[in-house]
Amino acid sequence: MQDTFFAAARPLDGSHGNPPTGWGNPYQSGTITVAGQSAVFRDDSGHTVTFHERPGATSFLRTCS
Repeated sequence: MQDTFFAAARPLDGSHGNPPTGWGNPYQSGTITVAGQSAVFRDDSGHTVTFHERPGATSFLRTCS
């Protein structure tokens, strides 16, 4: 899925732009499985995050100032 960009269905935010309690910062080890227009992240801690394709996107979504 080269040149396909995704966004989280429900963004994670613990506060002040940090991940929620129990998540690594700045990195959380896990796997992403892409199927069609969705992708799912899973890790050994039981976290699951669903991402959806951003149709027409040509770059990463910038959420920080």
